[in-house]
Amino acid sequence: LGITHQALRKLSWSYALEKPNTGSIFNIAWSIDGTQIAGACGNGHVIFAHVVEQRWEWKNFEITLTKRRTMEVRNVINDAVDLLEFRDRVIKASLNYGHLVVSTSLQCYVFSTKNWNTPLIFDLKEGTVSLILQAERHFLLIDGGGIYLYSYEGRLISSPKFPGMRTDVLNAQTVSLSNDTLAIKDKADEKVIYLFEALSGKPLGDGKPLTHKTEITEIALDQKGLTNERKIVFIDKNRDLYITSVKRFGKEQKIIKIGTMAHTLAWNDTSNILCGLQDTRFTVWYYPNTVYVDKDLLPKTLYEKDASEFSKNPHIVRFVGNQVTIRRADGSLIHLNISPYPAILHEYVSSSKWEDAVRLCRFVKDQTMWACLAAMAVANKDMTTAEIAYASIGDIDKVQYINSIKELPSKESRMAHILLFSGNIQDAEMLLLQAGLIYQAIQVNINLYNWDRALELAVKHKTHVDTVLGYRQKFLEDFGKKETNTRFLQYAEGLEVDWDKIKAKIEMEIAKERERAAATPAVRASVTVQR
Repeated sequence: LGITHQALRKLSWSYALEKPNTGSIFNIAWSIDGTQIAGACGNGHVIFAHVVEQRWEWKNFEITLTKRRTMEVRNVINDAVDLLEFRDRVIKASLNYGHLVVSTSLQCYVFSTKNWNTPLIFDLKEGTVSLILQAERHFLLIDGGGIYLYSYEGRLISSPKFPGMRTDVLNAQTVSLSNDTLAIKDKADEKVIYLFEALSGKPLGDGKPLTHKTEITEIALDQKGLTNERKIVFIDKNRDLYITSVKRFGKEQKIIKIGTMAHTLAWNDTSNILCGLQDTRFTVWYYPNTVYVDKDLLPKTLYEKDASEFSKNPHIVRFVGNQVTIRRADGSLIHLNISPYPAILHEYVSSSKWEDAVRLCRFVKDQTMWACLAAMAVANKDMTTAEIAYASIGDIDKVQYINSIKELPSKESRMAHILLFSGNIQDAEMLLLQAGLIYQAIQVNINLYNWDRALELAVKHKTHVDTVLGYRQKFLEDFGKKETNTRFLQYAEGLEVDWDKIKAKIEMEIAKERERAAATPAVRASVTVQR
């Protein structure tokens, strides 16, 4: 009787081989939970077998299912061994984030790695648990009846549901859990990902699911950071890798491609570092959020390694600390270490220790680290650190632009130009308009050659129409072209462009902004005193 391990990615390897004295085995059948097998034998007997010797690893702990109802826990640091006995046979188990979660046919056991003697035990509604997923604060159980989110104290937190939900087809590639979000890929429409608030079980935001243009094969949520910054990555059937934010704030989600020919991925458990296998390359995205800050910087924040040693169709099992575990097609495990410094950089930035972050990059002397710091600094609006980081990687044009941002008179203008730096043109314009800086919003569109929008704003607010027409006229003269836009021809009729007047108006606008910026701190101070 040979048992083959069939993984979700159509990889298989020999798991065990038994030769019972029962003659030929004519037929076999698995139990619904996949832990037992029955065979019809040639001598008229029925043989029953149980899957044992399954292993789970996390940091310095190794756990082995030695019997149907017994687990052996080994601490590889001091070689201490603990035996865990269960009343019923073990069906599923998961070891992560300092906890071991075990489901038997009737109960769920939650062990802390600090104390193996006193587990928390609660009864299960159904004994056929098909999947256990863990996050830092809670864990997810999926059985034939539904999806249940529990705290590590055994309290039921929520039970998300969506139309046409089928729990029997859910697996670790189609469900992802973080501290605040649950993502589930729809089976009926494989282009759709349902997003839920973990604590309430309600759909996230406006309740609309995330929709992609192509069928999705694998999803994964990042594990650290603020809820508003939560990101999800997914691979579609074309094997392209995309990233997007799970929070929409009432606008369309920006889905950005960050990889091609990807077939497996994993987020780090302690920082938002992503690793994946792309064709013949093992890639680590040290700061995937770079695509929302400075797309040109993304290639500089990657670590790549030849993946030919992993053989055909390898699969990333886990990414804990600075160690990535990869399973090859023959079932063997390979452990790969990456640099520990990017994770330390993430920790410094999340604590706003910018001076320590700069010191770390100077110590490591690695361009990848400086590129990560530059993107992190811009994302957190720390332009002083961004200037140092960009200078260290030789992006002088961006250093000059950052210096020009720092010289702007008002806080609103500086914030708007930081958004422009990241490519968020609409957000920058909206910020300036809300602050009453109409000319600055018009000038931003002129600088970006968004002529129609610049004219639209000028006409709507009845100001600087001549400024827009003047810059448009100068632009066309420089390229030796004539005006063909009917709107510009319409407003240019009977209007003479006087550059002296335009310059005077612009100087007046800049002076007004400086006066306003100088007065704002005093107003804020007086408000603080009154409070």
